Amino acid sequence: MSAEDKPVGRPPVRRKAEKLSSALLYKKLPLLNLPRYLREKSEWRKQGGKVDRNYRILTDYADAAGAARGHYYHQDLLVAGLIAKDKPRRHVDIGSRIDGFVAHVASYREIEVFDIRKLDPSRHENIKFVQKDLMNPDEQSITDSISCLHAIEHFGLGRYGDPIDPEGHLKGVKNIVGMLEPGGTLYISFPIGFADAVHFNAHRVFHPRSVFEWPGIKDVMELKRFDWVDATGEINLNAQVEDAVDGVKYGCGIYTMVKTG
Repeated sequence: MSAEDKPVGRPPVRRKAEKLSSALLYKKLPLLNLPRYLREKSEWRKQGGKVDRNYRILTDYADAAGAARGHYYHQDLLVAGLIAKDKPRRHVDIGSRIDGFVAHVASYREIEVFDIRKLDPSRHENIKFVQKDLMNPDEQSITDSISCLHAIEHFGLGRYGDPIDPEGHLKGVKNIVGMLEPGGTLYISFPIGFADAVHFNAHRVFHPRSVFEWPGIKDVMELKRFDWVDATGEINLNAQVEDAVDGVKYGCGIYTMVKTG
């Protein structure tokens, strides 16, 4: 084929690459950043900078400052703030994220953490840890405030070393509510979607209204507020449960409830 017979236009690889945003392209193909790295290292030396060791990192040029969205980001900040305003006498957490929610709360008050998994001893004096299985009956009426964020959906699935139990989430909720004093507050969150489903052994997903029919919830707990994180990772504050019913394919429901009985 002569030069005149060759297809006109950009090569297929280039056309495909141009469909990607520049940020994504440079993230996926880090060697494209090598010329920039070499130019900046040269400039550093021209200005008298010293290089003790080459530690080439080519993937951070297009990074954002962070991700201010998503289930854990929103629920952890929201519930930590609600507890700060409520000022409970004693706050107990069940299985929530240590380096997120628990750390937020521990920055301003003591928090007791119950989890079936082990936790290395914390040097932070505000974190008190007890290893226990909340699917088994526990002490009754021990606290006026409990949180269980993105944890109840895992009970009984075996993912975290817990015994297999299809009713694990219901047993866990019943025990958690039993630990709560009358008038106490429960902060609970979990994945919500169009219908109840089990994604074994990762987690369960619940219809936004299902929780109100759970034994231990429906007769003694009253909804105080509802917030939810939608599929885009944004939070809907002080919402109606029906808003999530109509609008969520997969999100996170955050329920603040008060024990009336």
